Amino acid sequence: MPTTRPPLRRSRRNRVIAGVCGGMAEFFGISAFWFRLSFLIALLPGGVPGIVAYVLFWLIVPKASE
Repeated sequence: MPTTRPPLRRSRRNRVIAGVCGGMAEFFGISAFWFRLSFLIALLPGGVPGIVAYVLFWLIVPKASE
């Protein structure tokens, strides 16, 4: 029996700024720490790659409903 994942949404419960990392963590079933760490590492080479990726996810991924 295949399991279905919930749709990718920005989290309302597990959020620091916009809920992007929390939403990705809920979608993939792992800790939000790993997504936050990956965005932090992407910020190291000048900041642009991490910020651009985060803002794109913020704009593209819809907010979870209440």
